Amino acid sequence: MKSIRKYLYFNTDNRMELINITGQVRSILKESGIKDGLCLVNAMHITASVFINDDESGLHQDYIEWLEELAPHEPVSQYAHNGFEDNADAHLKRQIMGREVVVAVTDGKLDFGPWEQIFYGEFDGQREKRVLVKIIGE
Repeated sequence: MKSIRKYLYFNTDNRMELINITGQVRSILKESGIKDGLCLVNAMHITASVFINDDESGLHQDYIEWLEELAPHEPVSQYAHNGFEDNADAHLKRQIMGREVVVAVTDGKLDFGPWEQIFYGEFDGQREKRVLVKIIGE
């Protein structure tokens, strides 16, 4: 069995951003030479997420607005967690959107359904964070 481990690094301009990372994951898969296996992609920070969905700008805006309604950033005083930091909402948003995805690898390709893409969700941005891509298989 072969494996490859790579990190993707992000430092977003905005506090909350959704970034399509499918192309970067595909590049790592190609580099690995793995034809059949599993690909794990996970956020290595507790205020960021990795998830699968459609790459449609209206949907992304809906996500951002919905998450902000569920866990608004302000007023920061509404959260017991906030004190030294003001990012309790980002922890909650990450919990909703999830930590990681696992995608089957078949014939050297990510085995997606129609329209599926991998996204990095940042909820407390403007500092460097990383995403792990680990692929195992033959």
